[in-house]
Amino acid sequence: MLKGIPKEIGPELLRRLAEMGHGDELAIVDANYPAYAAGPPVVFAGGVGAPEMLAAVLKLLPLDTFTEANAFPMMGDDGPPAILTEFERVLTGSGEEARIQAIDRFAFYQRAQKARVIVATGEGRAYGCILIRKGVIFF
Repeated sequence: MLKGIPKEIGPELLRRLAEMGHGDELAIVDANYPAYAAGPPVVFAGGVGAPEMLAAVLKLLPLDTFTEANAFPMMGDDGPPAILTEFERVLTGSGEEARIQAIDRFAFYQRAQKARVIVATGEGRAYGCILIRKGVIFF
């Protein structure tokens, strides 16, 4: 056990987060997302919802402030999904300088293929997926 690590972050995800560098992206995806077919390493977190995982990750990982956008939730085929409001709430409440740009489902799939890691959550709501771009930790 370590102090200060959110309970949603297991050892494998902690290692993957520590390996990420500036500009690397992390995908947090819902239970229906084809995570294992996408290509990047997958960390399974089936007992956690996507907004809860996002909140936990943001306690350890800074968002990139050198780009126009640093958080990319998946847009629904028929417009903004209900979960988008929760992602926005988590991002704005994180203390990070969140710059949100929703992207359509197919753009998300393409971008997630280049992510450093995919976190497969147990999120059951449709379009419960988001990509975040890691920033710099200043010493």
